[in-house]
Amino acid sequence: MDMDYRGGSSWKQILSQSITTPDALPTSIEIDRAPLQKVVARYSMRLNPYYLSLIKEKDDPIYKQCVPDLREILNDAGFDDPLNEEGCSPVPGLTHRYPDRVLFLISSCCAMYCRFCNRKRKVGRSSMVTRSSIREGLAYIRGHREIRDVLLSGGDPLLLEIRELFHILRDLRSMTHVEIIRIGTRVPCTLPQRITPQLARMLGSFQPLYINTHFNHPDEITPESSLACNRLADAGIPLGCQTVLLKGVNDDSEIIRTLMQKLLTIRVRPYYLFQADPARGTAHFWTPLNRGLEIMASLQGHTSGLCVPHFAVDLLGGGGKIPLLPEYVVERDGDVLVLRNYLGKEYRHPVLD
Repeated sequence: MDMDYRGGSSWKQILSQSITTPDALPTSIEIDRAPLQKVVARYSMRLNPYYLSLIKEKDDPIYKQCVPDLREILNDAGFDDPLNEEGCSPVPGLTHRYPDRVLFLISSCCAMYCRFCNRKRKVGRSSMVTRSSIREGLAYIRGHREIRDVLLSGGDPLLLEIRELFHILRDLRSMTHVEIIRIGTRVPCTLPQRITPQLARMLGSFQPLYINTHFNHPDEITPESSLACNRLADAGIPLGCQTVLLKGVNDDSEIIRTLMQKLLTIRVRPYYLFQADPARGTAHFWTPLNRGLEIMASLQGHTSGLCVPHFAVDLLGGGGKIPLLPEYVVERDGDVLVLRNYLGKEYRHPVLD
């Protein structure tokens, strides 16, 4: 779409111009807006001018990620909390599933509300994160010395004011048992103007700090998002990408290969390719599990190992993440494994027990 979001506008100005109702969508998008009001009454909508500008045509991969779809409320398949985050929450907004690490929600807002979000049941609602929940979360982490790794998420942590985020990071860094801080953010992709030199410098002062961002399609890699990622990398922050496999968006071997290759050019290491979580309201994005394995097989040997993420499934009900691999072992023949390579050829390789 031809949108003028540049012109020296600050990230706050861009965000303030976000579309939050279907009626406000550009007239160039030919769509029946009235039924979509029921969708946004249940699941929040926010589409900022920058991300809107990436749409080339209706129903393209960018459009599908950000424009509400009536199927979100017509198909009731899935679960409100597919990963049982609430069931693993000792205090509001904090999930303690793994022994040595926690997920800590510190923001309820995103720069763009993804239609496939696994927290769409609550994202965009002020009650999702409060000052009280942040205080309780910090107190919980302080009181549990087995926690060495904290993942900050939301919503998007990088939409907080720098001062607010600084105070949270400072409190975490004051806890000697917290070794690693990670931030999950889609801002470098959906509102890259937020990554100012000031923000990058502040984040870089809290090492070791890691950022996992989220790109799903090559069209999301732009001069603006490239600048944002390079600013973070220049501040000494390692960057990874968690991509979600989405039907009609990126469930294609060539699209995923191109995306992973382009990510490396903006100094972002492919980390996870996720099977989409079965969140209610997202069924039209789900892909067969085998499709992800086929895509992984198409990457192996056909591009650099740096471009190959882990294909992972976050198990329903809170079982945690597990990696899945294409089948390369054909059989064991005594002291030899018969293995299939990326070209489909079989080789005999010693087990070396």
